[in-house]
Amino acid sequence: MPKMKTNRGAAKRFSLTGSGKIKRNKAYSSHILTKKSTKRKRGLRQSDIVDSANSKAIRKILPYA
Repeated sequence: MPKMKTNRGAAKRFSLTGSGKIKRNKAYSSHILTKKSTKRKRGLRQSDIVDSANSKAIRKILPYA
């Protein structure tokens, strides 16, 4: 059986934490930043954990993560 391929786009966006959860960065932080408050932009800098509803699908496209 051939090796499974990792989705390279997903590999660049997601990483695993020590406890095995999937870590992601938040969206809406790259442009049109003038209308967003400083508090909101500061919150967008923090990484987040992928929701349990989506984690199964992400694990499928990241077989070696």
